[in-house]
Amino acid sequence: MTRATLSEVLADARTGGFAVAGVVCLGWEDARAYVAAAEAEGLPLILQAGPGARAHMPLPVWAAMFSQLAQQASVPVVTHLDHGRSADECRQAIDLGFTSVMFDGSALPLAENIAQTAAIARRARAAGVSCEGEIGFVGYAAGAESRGTDPFEATEFAAATGVDAMAVSVGNLHLQTGAGADLDEPRIKAIRAGTDVPLVIHGGSGVPMAQRARLAVRGDILKFNIGTELRQEFGRALREKLKSDPEAFDRIGILKGIEADMTAAARIVLRCLAPKV
Repeated sequence: MTRATLSEVLADARTGGFAVAGVVCLGWEDARAYVAAAEAEGLPLILQAGPGARAHMPLPVWAAMFSQLAQQASVPVVTHLDHGRSADECRQAIDLGFTSVMFDGSALPLAENIAQTAAIARRARAAGVSCEGEIGFVGYAAGAESRGTDPFEATEFAAATGVDAMAVSVGNLHLQTGAGADLDEPRIKAIRAGTDVPLVIHGGSGVPMAQRARLAVRGDILKFNIGTELRQEFGRALREKLKSDPEAFDRIGILKGIEADMTAAARIVLRCLAPKV
């Protein structure tokens, strides 16, 4: 199956009663393991290149790698730019063949966030690419504080920008290393009352598994970004691999040796978001 757009997989998720995982990728081995997990579960997947990944490896390399994985996959795979910081960065991703871009204007004043996001969404749509935006600000564990999404601003943002998906701040945090407090479901309900645009949770690793499943089945949240818990599994598996073979030195052999662990961890994430599929 060829690459899919974000709007395509989210439409299927809404109809099917599940949510799609946007997995944060840091290299070839983890991205390949995540696709293997999606194939094993028979579910779509969103491969995401975030700012950290792009600082480590150039965007054209991510584009080529994601495209190769998506074209060979037996399930729909979205190739997604996560937290694009500028119009130029989003434009480059579109030109490189990403099927989805996220512009993060959440730190901007509302009017400026709307204007910039709308312009990027128009460019993306003209190229057959999906666009995700963010309203409110999702903070970081032990870092910048969140600014919760105002439901009225969310309604305005969704209508004025024409985005295909909207990231919201409803108690979620980036980089949580353990399950945090439940998301604010009354706020989610109020946001959903004002728009049909699919909602996205960044910092999904901090959301308790039971709530992820509940929100996914109800269609309240159609995309969960998952990064930290999978990176934790990578670190655990890597330490175990090196402990079991202290003389190992070949990078390919070492990383290939933990792909099965990464696939297993990703399958748990995917299965949680699609309990009825």
